[in-house]
Amino acid sequence: MASSTPSCRNLSWLAALFVLLLGVAAPAARADGIEVKHAALVAAEDGHFLEAEFEITLTHILEDALNKGVPLYFSLEFVMTRPRWYWFNEKIANARQTYRLSYNALTRQYRVGVSNLYQNFATLPEALAFLSRVRMRDIAEPGAFVKGTSYVAEVRLRLDTSQLPRPFQVSAVGSRDWSVSSDWYRWTATP
Repeated sequence: MASSTPSCRNLSWLAALFVLLLGVAAPAARADGIEVKHAALVAAEDGHFLEAEFEITLTHILEDALNKGVPLYFSLEFVMTRPRWYWFNEKIANARQTYRLSYNALTRQYRVGVSNLYQNFATLPEALAFLSRVRMRDIAEPGAFVKGTSYVAEVRLRLDTSQLPRPFQVSAVGSRDWSVSSDWYRWTATP
């Protein structure tokens, strides 16, 4: 009887270790928020433009508010600087673009708007897929870039809570459910 007790203990330790290893090896749940997948500065005939791709996952509270008619505004921010060792970095470009994501309960369609241009989508994943691939023109004045010079480019996409209706702005203060944003994504660009 004394010999079966240690083997039972060993077996329970092995079972606990197995469960622990399964928990470590299991994939993590997808977090709500915005992640930058890719960003680049692309040359065109009439200048340069920003091309970026994000992965956007809305929280349940944001999805619920959107489906109840509250429009969500996303702000794309781009900054480009030229590093200088002798002084502060020189800001070459500073651009912002706002996207409006809304839901129309009457037509049961989602709508993404940029300036005065809108596009409708049947489902929220389709609208988020469209919103996740962005292109921004007119990021800098013509002739702002010096050929062969390295610049530091930064981009991020965030939910602009300042454009929410007032009652939602109060709820958004300090709430993780309402603060959906990507980190600044930095890279070196040489136009």
